[in-house]
Amino acid sequence: MNTMEITKIVGGLCGSLLVFLLIKTGAESIIHSGGHGEEHANAYVIEVAEAEPAEATDEPVEEVDFASLYAEADAGAGERLFRACAACHRLEDGANAVGPHLYNVVGRDIGAVGDYAYSDAMAGHGDAWTPENLNAFLLAPSDYVPGTKMAYRGMADIEDRANLIAYLESVGG
Repeated sequence: MNTMEITKIVGGLCGSLLVFLLIKTGAESIIHSGGHGEEHANAYVIEVAEAEPAEATDEPVEEVDFASLYAEADAGAGERLFRACAACHRLEDGANAVGPHLYNVVGRDIGAVGDYAYSDAMAGHGDAWTPENLNAFLLAPSDYVPGTKMAYRGMADIEDRANLIAYLESVGG
């Protein structure tokens, strides 16, 4: 093999890689056409059938009283739980991020941060962020306020919710 054949092979490989790079860049620009910070919708939605309800058992389900759990809540444990919230929320007064700031949120009117663009559903919800309302919201945000922009699935453990709300109440309250 002479140097001309080697040059042709290397040039062909480089040209192929360049074509793949251009195709990748073009495909990404089509798929991710929005700018940063814009809300994106799913390209398609997969419909899932509702799960069959579990058969009822004869054993009574123990109902947990949120008020008593909240009275004994551990704000230190709630601070550790807040790390998941910190991806979208800030605790400093007026420091909004993807979500509104949570400084002094317990007792504040729902949708009351003036410089944050709430969804229509959240802005029109009314009421205040009482510990009970926060508990219901954190259990399943999209069930509590249908149409909310908050894309969080919810916090299943009632003790975790009580601890987190106790921590939020200790911040600025």
